Amino acid sequence: MSILKVTKLSKRFGGLTAILELSFELGQGGILGLIGPNGAGKTTVFNCLSGFHTPDSGEMIFSGKSLLGMQPYQVCQAGLARTFQIVKPFLTISVLDNVMVGALIREPSIRKAREESMEIIKWAGLGSMAHKEAEGLPLPFRKRLEMARALATRPKVLLLDEVMAGLNPTEVSEIIELIKEVNKKGVSILLIEHVMQGIMALSERVLVINYGSRIAEGTPAEVVKDEKVIEAYLGKEFLHAQG
Repeated sequence: MSILKVTKLSKRFGGLTAILELSFELGQGGILGLIGPNGAGKTTVFNCLSGFHTPDSGEMIFSGKSLLGMQPYQVCQAGLARTFQIVKPFLTISVLDNVMVGALIREPSIRKAREESMEIIKWAGLGSMAHKEAEGLPLPFRKRLEMARALATRPKVLLLDEVMAGLNPTEVSEIIELIKEVNKKGVSILLIEHVMQGIMALSERVLVINYGSRIAEGTPAEVVKDEKVIEAYLGKEFLHAQG
């Protein structure tokens, strides 16, 4: 059963076609990886789904309802949350207050929102930093904060945009485990990622796009052997590295 179904989605910016008749489905409780070269249209897909861009054509059905015409806050209230490729915390307020911003979209009680936010912060490994300003966080912890703030909105679907970018192998492994925990709680995940360790470890299926169009879809093992994917994105050195 699909919780998110995208059909023939297209988006143009002037003469540039960012997405061209792209179709895919995200299963209930599943993890779908979205990969492709820089400029392939991946983040534009997220921007359309989350209400930041209006598609030129196509349909986006989430939990049986169309996302077309919704503003970002309405999409979030409906149960679809996202992180950003360039992390965007509120720098001058605390880690706790950052996460409460997300929690308050669902929880009108300040006390309950604070309690819920603290639980999420501790889960994300940020408990000791709860009352520090977000501006002082190094990148790995800003990535965790970005996830925590999105999770505080109680999403049914979580869009993760390169949450592993810039992290070392140990930090990547830790984020992978956090994402697995989120998924085990029933949250469906659409994951943009260039770190193939994360794609291979997390994705049940992988969608590969180039110039806004699908060039391959399948299990991670199938996709990394696809000649079109190797040529457009992975490169032959990836296969050699895999042994």
